[in-house]
Amino acid sequence: MWSQPISESCEIAGRKLTIESGILAPQANGCVTVRYGDSMVLVTAVATEERREDIDFLPLTVEFEARMYAAGRIPGHRFYRREGPPSTTSILTARLIDRAIRPLFPKGMCNDVQIIVTVLSSDLENHLDLPGLIGASAALCISDIPFDGPIGAVRVGLINDQLVINPTYQQLQESKLDLVVAGTREAVVMMEAGAKQVKSEIILEAVKLAHEALQPIIDLQERLRERIGKQKREFELLLPDDNLLQIILERYSSQIRETLSIREKLKRDTALEKLQQKICEELSCEFAELSSKVKPSCTAAIKRIINEMTVKEGVRIDGRRYDEMRQVSCGVSISPRVHGSGLFIRGETQVLTIATLGATTDEMWLDSLMEEEATKRFMHQYNFPPYSTGDAKPLRAPSRREIGHGALAERALEAVIPPEEEFPYTIRLVTEVLSSNGSTSMASVCGGTLALMDAAVPILAPVAGISIGLMSFDGVDVLLTDIQGIEDAFGEMDFKIAGTANGITAIQLDLKRKGLSFNLIEKALEMAQNAHIAILNAMAQVIDKPRPEVSPYAPRIKVVHIPPDKIGDLIGPRGKHLKQIELETNAKIDIEPNGTVYVTCPDLERAEKAEAMIKSFVQEPVVGEAYKGRVTRLGPSYAFVEILPGKEGFIHVRDMTTQRVSSIADLLRIGDEIEVYIESIDSEGRIKLRLKEPLQPKPIQWRHTTVPRRIGGQQHSGFHKKPQQQQRE
Repeated sequence: MWSQPISESCEIAGRKLTIESGILAPQANGCVTVRYGDSMVLVTAVATEERREDIDFLPLTVEFEARMYAAGRIPGHRFYRREGPPSTTSILTARLIDRAIRPLFPKGMCNDVQIIVTVLSSDLENHLDLPGLIGASAALCISDIPFDGPIGAVRVGLINDQLVINPTYQQLQESKLDLVVAGTREAVVMMEAGAKQVKSEIILEAVKLAHEALQPIIDLQERLRERIGKQKREFELLLPDDNLLQIILERYSSQIRETLSIREKLKRDTALEKLQQKICEELSCEFAELSSKVKPSCTAAIKRIINEMTVKEGVRIDGRRYDEMRQVSCGVSISPRVHGSGLFIRGETQVLTIATLGATTDEMWLDSLMEEEATKRFMHQYNFPPYSTGDAKPLRAPSRREIGHGALAERALEAVIPPEEEFPYTIRLVTEVLSSNGSTSMASVCGGTLALMDAAVPILAPVAGISIGLMSFDGVDVLLTDIQGIEDAFGEMDFKIAGTANGITAIQLDLKRKGLSFNLIEKALEMAQNAHIAILNAMAQVIDKPRPEVSPYAPRIKVVHIPPDKIGDLIGPRGKHLKQIELETNAKIDIEPNGTVYVTCPDLERAEKAEAMIKSFVQEPVVGEAYKGRVTRLGPSYAFVEILPGKEGFIHVRDMTTQRVSSIADLLRIGDEIEVYIESIDSEGRIKLRLKEPLQPKPIQWRHTTVPRRIGGQQHSGFHKKPQQQQRE
C-alpha cells in the first residue's frame, strides 16, 4: 500500500530544496530523493556486511547516472537507443561527491560502500551535482552505515562583481567563478572551482559565504535523521594497535628515519617496502595473535615519524623548507612535427604536453542533459602510463583518475583561451606523464601553458599550478608547498591551485581529515600565489609569450563574414560552389547560420584563394565597378561575359571596337578574359557591360593541311584560312 514519504524542506537561493525518504528503494541501507526546483535525483547508499581482507583502505565507489529521460530525450544512435558508459561530466560529478564524503567515514573501514545517484528529472536550470552530493550525505546519515555527517553543499558564482549563491545554469555562463563548497557545521571538507583569474581574497570571501549558506542544508538533514535515521552498525575496523605502534617506534624508528632520508623516489620506495616487510614478518611471529594489526600499525608508525620530522623538527623528506619548491626545468618545441609542445619538470615529476590545432569542424560534441547540442573547442587529455612510476602493467582505457586530472588542468587553462573570434581554431592538448612524484595534474597545467604558447595560441596570460599539502603532529598544522608523492600519501591534504599572476583559474581540495579551517585555506592560497609567480618566472626564461605565427605544419584558418541571405549563393545548386572551392583549394568549409564562414586549408596560399572564391560567390555587382570577366557565350551581336560566379552581363558588338568587323567572332572567342565595367543594371537585373578599352580584330589564323584538294583535276596540299567557330545564340 502506498504510504506518505517522510520529507523535510528549506529554501536555498530563493528555490525550494526538498529531501524525501521512506518509499523508494527500500532494500538499500539508505535512500532519499532530493528535489531542487524541478530537478530531482534518487540517491542510494549500500555497504557490505563483511570487511575486505585484501585491502587497507576504504573501497568507496560513487556512480552518477544521468538518464536522458530526465530531460525528455531518447538517447543513443539509430540502432542502440540506450545510455552508454558514463560521460565525462558524470565521472567528474561522481569524483566530486567522493571527495566530499570520503573523509567522514571511520578510519580503518574496509567494507565496500557504494553510492548511486540516478537523475530522475532535469529542469535544465538547476545543476545536478549539488542535489547528488546533498543526497549522498542524507542517504548515509539516515542509513545504518557509520558516517560523520551531515554535510551541505552550495555553488557560488561571481556575476557583475557580486557573489551569487547557486546561480542557475544560464547565469553561470556569465559568471567569472564557478565554486562548489561542501562542509560540515564547523569546517570545509571539499572545494572545487573554475575561475577567470579571480583574486584569492574573493575566493576566500566566496568560501566563507558558501559555508554560511550551506548551514540550513545541514539542519534539514539532521531533522530528517531524527525522524527516520537507523541505528548505526558496528563495523570491524582495520586500526593500528597502540602497543604494536609503540614497539615499532621504539625498535625501528632509526631504521625508518634512515630509509626516509633517501632522496631518490624509486630507491626510497623500494627500501621502505622492504623495511615494512621485515617489520611485519618479525612482529607477526612475535605477536601472532595481533598479526592482522601489524601492517596498519607499521603504516601508522611511518606516518607518525614523517609528520614528526616535518612539523616538530622542521625537516621535509627531501630537505626543503616548508615553502620551498623543487627545482623547475622547462622546454618547448620538443617534438619536431607537432603544432606545439612543452616539457615541464619539477623534481622527479616530468610531463610532456602536445598541442594540436584543428578546424572548427574538429570540435568535440557533448551529450549533455543541460544542452542538447553542445560542443567544446578546447580540450585537455591526460595520460598516466605505468612506466611513469616504474611499473609494468597492462594499458587500459583512461581511468577515472586520468579523466579527472585532465579535466582539472583543462579547467585551469580554459580561462585564458582566446575567444573563437580572435583565434578560430579547435585546440587539443594531450599530456603524457613521463615520471611521477607528486602533483602531475598541476605539472600538466604548466606543460599545457608552454605547449599553447609554442603553438602560437594567443592566451590571455600564462598559467601555473601548484599543490599545497598539510602535515599535523600533536595538534600543530604545517602547510607545505609543492608536495611530492610520499608527502601526499602520508599527509592530510592535497590542495591543487592553478592561476596566473593576476588570479586563480582552478581549485581542487582533496582532504583526509574532517575539515579545513578558513585560516588554513587563506594561508594555502597565499603560498600558492607565491609559488605561481616563481613558476611563471621559470617558464618565462624559456618562452615568455605566444609565438607570432602558428607552425608551418598547422592548418591555416580564414574567417569570412557574409550576409546570412547569401549562404545559399555560397553553397550553390546542389553544393556546386562549395565543391568547387574544396576541389581547387583542399579547404574545409564550415558555415554558421549567422553568415560566419570558417575556411581551413593546409597552407596560407590556398586559404587566401578559398577566401577570394567565397567573396566572389556572394559579391553583388555594382554599377561603375571594374571586373575581369570570362566570355561564356557569343551571339550575332552580343557577347555574354561572366563577371562573378553565376552572374553574367552582356556587351553589344558596337561597344567592342571602333572598326568594322564582319562577325563578333573576329573580336572574341569563348573563354577569353577581358576587362569590363558595369554601365547599368536594369529593373530586371540585366547587366550591361562596357569594355575598358576597345578591342582590335583578331588576325586571320592560317594552318597547314595535308588534306588533298583537287585543282584542275590534280591533288594539292596547301594553306587554308582557319574557319572561325561561331556558336549560335
